[in-house]
Amino acid sequence: MPRLPRKLSACSSPRKTEEPHVIQEAATGKYIVLFDPLDGSSNINANVSIGTIFSILERRPTGLGKDVRQNILQPGHRQVAAGYVVYGSSTVMAYTAGDGVHMCTLDPSIGAFVLAQENVRMPEAGRIYSVNEAYPQHLPHGHPTLSRLGQEAGNYSSRYIGSLVADFHRTLIRGGVFFTRQPPNRRKASWRLLYEANPLAFVAEQAGGVATDGQQRILDIAPQAMHERTPADHWQQG
Repeated sequence: MPRLPRKLSACSSPRKTEEPHVIQEAATGKYIVLFDPLDGSSNINANVSIGTIFSILERRPTGLGKDVRQNILQPGHRQVAAGYVVYGSSTVMAYTAGDGVHMCTLDPSIGAFVLAQENVRMPEAGRIYSVNEAYPQHLPHGHPTLSRLGQEAGNYSSRYIGSLVADFHRTLIRGGVFFTRQPPNRRKASWRLLYEANPLAFVAEQAGGVATDGQQRILDIAPQAMHERTPADHWQQG
């Protein structure tokens, strides 16, 4: 099973930190960690599953000194590892280091994650579509999921939790389609590219799925800012 990098140099949180936080000298650190520490936090009082999302990038060997921001703004296909933890009826971590997706479950009796499944694959034929349909004006016009899934003969069922990690985890396990609204102003799109879209896109592709912003592969988007946002679709269809 692939191992995650051990020596980390910097981390930044999109909700608490506007600037990168260096935890050791950037000149010697090899990796950059980006993470959303508590995705879905608005659902805590409703007892809905929430989670943590993380992305690991390798620092560019270009002599940038302490300017870690230039190392952070890398397209998602340069990630060396990514994944998430979902806190639900059990605590589950899914991650990839570029060689498939592996899933671990927290064993409280030993205080450690135990490997539960290697090489997780999205089912080839899912029967669930997931989207917040309260904003029909922001759904992509002519999107195939609207015409083929939600409006056809009951072949697909709608399931939407409203907690990104929980919705994505269900799609990973059961297959289907998960997508977000696309408002005219991209800055108001639902997902942060670096902290949410990129790591989950990496997991989706490594599990045999597809991840796109509606026009291009998410992992090919060149980020311009730490908190840049993007619409996103993840799906696996048979």
